[in-house]
Amino acid sequence: MSIGAGQERRQDAGIGLSRPSAGIAVDLRLYGILDVGVLGGDAAALAALAAEAVAGGATLLQYRDKDLTDARAALARIRAIHAAVAGRAPLLVNDRIDLALAAGVEGVHLGQSDLHPDEARRLLGPRAIIGLTVKTGAQADELYRLPIDYACIGGVFATASKDNPDPPVGLDGLQRIVFRARLARGQALPLGAIAGIDASNAASVIRAGADGVALIGALFKGGATEAKARDLRARVDEALGQRGTAGTR
Repeated sequence: MSIGAGQERRQDAGIGLSRPSAGIAVDLRLYGILDVGVLGGDAAALAALAAEAVAGGATLLQYRDKDLTDARAALARIRAIHAAVAGRAPLLVNDRIDLALAAGVEGVHLGQSDLHPDEARRLLGPRAIIGLTVKTGAQADELYRLPIDYACIGGVFATASKDNPDPPVGLDGLQRIVFRARLARGQALPLGAIAGIDASNAASVIRAGADGVALIGALFKGGATEAKARDLRARVDEALGQRGTAGTR
């Protein structure tokens, strides 16, 4: 793994809980998700989209392939994306710790049914970025004891990019989950928002408490990715400025 500052874990006396320390600084302002199911599996095309997104201001990228059947092809795509980004933004792999290790990317993003963050940290080491999806207030309550570097809350709005059996939480639900996440981990843990976010509602998501937005279609579909990234980043930065919050926590 090639990310910078480390993260230490300690054992709470008497209860044996693994708790993170200050963690790795992760900039969630504009989080682009390269979803093979939505964007296709052409490695060169995905790499070009990633490069355009970063040129326009994307601060974090994720490779996602929920229907992965060919690990070798996936690894080739991840390596192509990583090379195209050339260290300008961290690249994470959704779910697959083995592919993240093989590709030498900066970390992983985990869902609630994936490998536990404790095990991911043990395998990936202290220098990797580990993110986690949070869908409910109860899941947010557990963040205090997890060795993660950010959480992504959602789905906020309805989306066609992912088959999600849970109803959208909306802005009110997002606010409630953010509140409980802050109680669990304080202000230092970056919190992103995902699902159905685009240029029309990105600022409202930030005003509801998110530190950044995660997008697929609104950033990568339909061309002009660099221009879209620049516009979305400007909207997020403006909303963060109005909230009095720096982009990087």
